[in-house]
Amino acid sequence: MKNLKIKHILSIFMIASIFISLFSSCSNDDNSNSVGSLTVTSVSKAEAGDLVPTTLGYPANMYVIQGSGFLGVKKIYFNGVDTYFNPTLVTDSAIFVTIDLNTPYANASSELKIETTNGSVVYPFVIAPPAPILKSYNPINAADGDVVTIYGSFFLNPTVKFGTTPATVISSTLEQIKVTVPAGSNGKYPTVTTISGSSTSTDAIGSAIYDDAFHGIDGVGGWGVSNTNTENATPEEVAQGEKAIKVDITSWSGFQIDMWANGGHPVPANAVGIKFQMKLKTAARMRVIVGGDWGHEVWFNIAADYATYVVKWSDLGMTVAPATIGQLVFGSDGTATTFYIDNLGFALK
Repeated sequence: MKNLKIKHILSIFMIASIFISLFSSCSNDDNSNSVGSLTVTSVSKAEAGDLVPTTLGYPANMYVIQGSGFLGVKKIYFNGVDTYFNPTLVTDSAIFVTIDLNTPYANASSELKIETTNGSVVYPFVIAPPAPILKSYNPINAADGDVVTIYGSFFLNPTVKFGTTPATVISSTLEQIKVTVPAGSNGKYPTVTTISGSSTSTDAIGSAIYDDAFHGIDGVGGWGVSNTNTENATPEEVAQGEKAIKVDITSWSGFQIDMWANGGHPVPANAVGIKFQMKLKTAARMRVIVGGDWGHEVWFNIAADYATYVVKWSDLGMTVAPATIGQLVFGSDGTATTFYIDNLGFALK
């Protein structure tokens, strides 16, 4: 007993509590061994307290099916998937069952089916997908009226907003949405919503320096750089959109992005720093120098998987955002390696 996890103990007490509640609602002359006519009257999530009927279920969660005629149940299906149930948690009027994690939710029948020795019954019931995951969108520097592609997972019948403004969805699959950017979206964050919840991007419209293409730069270069590909399109080497920057660098070399023309790249007033996603072929330390200020090198430990990094203005000795920046340098720590940079832009408040 002492090895049982607390959550399992709580589950046992929850089931017992609901069982007691269900039994106490029956009249004293009911015979728990009798078999009523086969019917489903409601499905509720198995939670302590009053059972609230629902027509929407989430995989890997337990539900209570209420009705009659359940003694002799042989099979339970959600959207055609044969779902395991514990026979000891079945009475004539109630079934405790956990929806299988792999139950389909797209292009499905939206039905619960119970088969017993006395027949079968079908009940309308929708299986919800997991909450949506918004991984990235492109282009980040989109203008009002442009079409952007949102990448992620579990986009079942999605709606999209930029800030609080609804956007027109042109097309969608479970992993991509094409949407028209509504008016006034600059500086706003896109949000994808489904029946299972919402997911908001960490990137605001108009905040990119590189989002498959460079914006507002003079050119790229550096020293000790043996190869540069600013349109690398190998999928596993891309964090956002469809392309990334790939740079092969030698020991103590640096990759340089120049933005001096026209007084430098404008910085949003609400920016808190420079943001980028990066990974290395060989994990090492990398330094970032902003605006040619070598007195404020900012070092990061970069791994072999993409992560997000932020150089804050406070890291550079600034108390407010500069009006412009003229240069970015990504320098090695003496390790010859290949690095990938993606989703380079401004981190906003």
